Amino acid sequence: MAIMDLTEAIKTRRSIGKVKDDPVSSDAIKKILEAGTYAPNHYRTEPWRFFVLIGDSRKKLGGVLEDIARLENVDLVPDEWNKKAEKARNNPLRAPVIIAVGVEPGDKKNVMIKEEYAAVCSAIQNMLLTAHALGLGAIWRTGGAAYHEKVKEFFGLTPKGEMAGFIYIGYPDLTPKAVKKTDFEDYTVWMN
Repeated sequence: MAIMDLTEAIKTRRSIGKVKDDPVSSDAIKKILEAGTYAPNHYRTEPWRFFVLIGDSRKKLGGVLEDIARLENVDLVPDEWNKKAEKARNNPLRAPVIIAVGVEPGDKKNVMIKEEYAAVCSAIQNMLLTAHALGLGAIWRTGGAAYHEKVKEFFGLTPKGEMAGFIYIGYPDLTPKAVKKTDFEDYTVWMN
């Protein structure tokens, strides 16, 4: 399997929110996970935690998301309340693979929490680029439910741990639109 040029991967990667139900090979998933571990991390704390959900494990996550939706929307009329809960329950079924990514900050005195999150976000970017380079579609999903205590418990994170989000992965079922990027010069100050 050929891997695309890094610059091409960076410039052409897009969030792909619609993917096919076709299974993704474990080799591809392993390459994506390995890429995550090559992210820079201060003091080599390796603060990332990966949870690969395939098959029925996605339904179990859906049950947790449904519980959260029911807890957080008690003010809705019953029909709307049930619709929100059902949507939350089915969200994890939108892709054949979900990699949930957690942050477990290191215990060393000199470790800064911000840097642990930065490392995990870098790992996620590596993973998204690798998925794209392998011809897969992926999207990094977050939101209030991702950070909820019930999700943290589901994945067995420690009290100081937290979710960084979910990477939904599959073979693209859409052609991403071209995106116009603001020129880097608009955000850059050259200092001599």
